[in-house]
Amino acid sequence: MSAGAGKSRHADAATPVRSSGPLSIWFGRHVSEAGGSISRLARQPVASLMIVLVIAVTLALPAALNLVIKNAASISGRWDSALDFSVFLDRGLTVSEAEGLARLIRQRADVAAVELITADMALADFKAQSGFGDAMDQLNENPLPHTLVVRPGPANTEQSIILLREELANLPETELVQVDTEWVQRFHAILDIVRQAVLIGGVLLGAAIVVIIGNTIRLDIQNRREEIEVTKLIGASDAFVRRPFLWTGFWYGLLGALLAIGLVQYGLYLLEAPIARLAGLYQSSAAVVAFSFAEVGTILGIGIGLGLVGSWFAAARHMRRIEPR
Repeated sequence: MSAGAGKSRHADAATPVRSSGPLSIWFGRHVSEAGGSISRLARQPVASLMIVLVIAVTLALPAALNLVIKNAASISGRWDSALDFSVFLDRGLTVSEAEGLARLIRQRADVAAVELITADMALADFKAQSGFGDAMDQLNENPLPHTLVVRPGPANTEQSIILLREELANLPETELVQVDTEWVQRFHAILDIVRQAVLIGGVLLGAAIVVIIGNTIRLDIQNRREEIEVTKLIGASDAFVRRPFLWTGFWYGLLGALLAIGLVQYGLYLLEAPIARLAGLYQSSAAVVAFSFAEVGTILGIGIGLGLVGSWFAAARHMRRIEPR
C-alpha cells in the first residue's frame, strides 16, 4: 500500500460527516408537504376554487357585519352634539342678559361648554337653511328666542345629566329645555345586540367551515387510501401521514380568508361613492372605515385555525380506520 493512499484514507477519516439537525429535517419536511399540498389543490382548480369560495363567503358574512357595526359606531361617535341641551330663553331677555346667564352656567363643574345663539343669529340661520327667507322677511318681529347650547361635562353620569336638565329648566330665564339622548342610547343598545348576534352567527359559521373542510379532507383521505396503507406499511406514524392533510386544511383556510377580505374590501369600494353622495346631500362628509391591520390578521388567523381544526379532526378520525392489510 502506497503512502499516498494511506494518507488519503487518513484524511477521509479525519473529515467530519455533516448531517442535518432535527430542526432542519423537521422544517424541510414541512416545506415539502406545504408545496405538495398546494400542488394537489392546483391540479384540481375547479373543486379547490369552489371550496375556497364557500369558505370565503362564510367568513365574509360576519366580517362584513362587524365592519358595518364598526362604521355605525364611528358615525355615532360624532353625535356628541345630540347630548347637548338646547335651552330656549324667555323672549323678553336682552342679549346682554343672555350672555350673563351663559357665563353663569359656564362656571358649573358639570358643564363643559356653553354657546349663545342670539335670536338674530337663529333667524339668519333659519332663513338660509329652510328656504323660507322671503316669507320670514314679512314678519314684523323676530319670533325666535335667544338659545343657549349647553354641553354636559364628560364626567357626568346619566343621573347627573338628568339633574342638570332639571336645574336648567327651573331657571326663571328658561322657557324650554330640549334634549334628546334616549334615541342615542337606544341606538347603542341595538348595536350591542347586533354585536352579540354577529358573534353567535360567527361561531355557527365557523362550525360550518370546520364541517366543510373536514368533509373535504375525509374525501381526500378516501381517495388516497392505498397510498396511506403503503406509507403505514413501511413504518410511517399517524402524525407523518396526517401532515399533508393538515397542510391542505391550512391552505383552504388561508386562501378562503384572503378571498373573504378581498370580497369585503371590494364591497366597501363599491359603497364609497353612494355614501359620499348621500353625505353630500346632508352637507357633511362620511369616510368608510376599512379593516385595520389587526382585524386583517384576526381574519387570517381565524381562517387558518378553522382549516387546521377541521383537517385535524377529519384526519384523526379516519386515519385510525386505515391500517395496512
